[in-house]
Amino acid sequence: MSSSPPGLDVVSNEKSSYINPTDLQSDPEKFIDVPKVRQDAFGDEEFAEVKYKVLKWWQCGLLMVAETVSLGVLSLPAAVAGLGLVPAIIVLVFLGSLATYTGYVIGQMKWKYPHISTMADAGEVIAGKWGREFLGAAQIIFLIFVMASHLLTFTVAMNTITNHGTCSIVFGIVGMIVSFICSLPRTLAKMSWLSIVSFVSIMTSVIIVMIAVGITKPGSDVVAVVDTNLFHGFTAVCNIVFAFCGHAAFFGLMAELKNPKDFTKSLCLLQGIDMGLYITAALVIYRYAGSDVTSPALGSASPIVAKIAYGISLPTIIIAGVINGHIAFKYVYLRIFQGTDRMHKRDWIATGSWIGIALVLWILAWIISAAIPVFSNLLSLITALFASWFTYGLSGIFWLFMNKGMWFSSPRKIALTLLNFLVIGVGAALCGLGLWVSGKALHDNPSSASFSCANNA
Repeated sequence: MSSSPPGLDVVSNEKSSYINPTDLQSDPEKFIDVPKVRQDAFGDEEFAEVKYKVLKWWQCGLLMVAETVSLGVLSLPAAVAGLGLVPAIIVLVFLGSLATYTGYVIGQMKWKYPHISTMADAGEVIAGKWGREFLGAAQIIFLIFVMASHLLTFTVAMNTITNHGTCSIVFGIVGMIVSFICSLPRTLAKMSWLSIVSFVSIMTSVIIVMIAVGITKPGSDVVAVVDTNLFHGFTAVCNIVFAFCGHAAFFGLMAELKNPKDFTKSLCLLQGIDMGLYITAALVIYRYAGSDVTSPALGSASPIVAKIAYGISLPTIIIAGVINGHIAFKYVYLRIFQGTDRMHKRDWIATGSWIGIALVLWILAWIISAAIPVFSNLLSLITALFASWFTYGLSGIFWLFMNKGMWFSSPRKIALTLLNFLVIGVGAALCGLGLWVSGKALHDNPSSASFSCANNA
C-alpha cells in the first residue's frame, strides 16, 4: 500500500469506486462534488512535537466569544439611542440570528472541504488562485486593522485610568508589547485559557456600568422610535453590525478543533452569550442613561466608575486583539510552512519564524493605530468593506456554491436559496451604505492627530 504525502488524507478508492443507485436517489447531495483527495492544513499529528488539532468545543466557543465580544458591546446603547428602542431590538435580533445562520454555513463549507483553514482556502475552492489571493489579502488586512483598533482602545483606556499620565504613543507601545507577549503560544488550545479571563473581564465591566447608570440615572428621554435620517440611522446599524464581525476567524478556529463537527456547539455558545449580553446591556444602559448615552457607554457613568470599568476591561481589550492577531499570524505561518514538518517543530527556525511574524504584524498594527487620523471612522470604513462580506455576504456565496445545480430541486432548497440570496443582499447593502456613512464621516471630521501625544480619551 502506498503512503500518502505528508499532510494528505486520501479517500480510499474502495469506498468511492461504487455508488449504490438507491443511495443516489435517496440522498443525491452525498455524492456531489466530493473530492477524492483532501488535504488537512496540519496533517497527521500522531508523533508531532507541536499538536494543533486538540481544541475542545467549549474552548473554541470561548475563543469565539473573546474574539467577537469586546468593548464594542458598550457602543450598542448609543446605537439604541440612534434608532429608538423598538427598531434597535429588531435590528439586533435580525442581524444576530442571520449571523448565527451564516456562521453555520461557514461550518458546512469546512465540513465539505476539510482542507480549508482560512478565508484564502475558501476563496481558492470557489475561484481558484485569484480567489485565494483576493480573500487572503482581505482577511489579513481586516485582522491587522482589528488588532490596531484594540491597541487604540488600550491607549484610550490608559489615558482614562491615569488622567493622561503620559504620552499616548507610549501607551500604544506598551499595549503592543503586552499583546505581542500574549501572542507567543502557537496553538489556539493554549490561547483558550486567556479567553476565560477575557470573558470574566468584559462581563464584570458591563455589569459595573449597568449598576452604575442604574443608580445614578444620568439621562432620560427613552424613545421607542427615533425620528432620524439615513446617515445617522445607518451609523447606528453599523455599530450593531460590528458587534457580530467575528466570522473572519471561524475557519482558523475550526481547523484546530479536535472534532470539526463540534463547531455547531461552539457557535451556539458564542451566539447565546453575545445575543444575551448585547440585548441586556443595550436595553439596561439605554433605559437609565437615556438618549444622551455616550459611546462607549463608560462615559455615561461617573469618572471613578469609568476608571474602574476600564481597568477591569483591560484584559478583554488586549485578549480580543491577541486572538484576532493569532489568526493573522497563523495564516502567514501556514503559507510559509504548510506541507512541511516545520509546522510541528520547536526548533529555532519554526519558533523564530512565529515570533518574527507576530512582531512584524504587531508593529504594523501599532503604526496604523498611531498614524491614521479619526481612526474610528477609518476602522468603520475597513469593517464596512470586509466584515459585511465575511459575516454575511460570503456565507451566501458559499451556500450557493456548495448547492450548485440543486437550488430549486425541492421546496426546502428553494426556501434556502432565497434566504441565501437575501444574505448576499444584506452583505452588499451593509458594504455599500457602510462605505457611504464612513466616507461622509471622514469628510466631515478631518483631523491631523497622527502620532500625537495628545489625550485621546
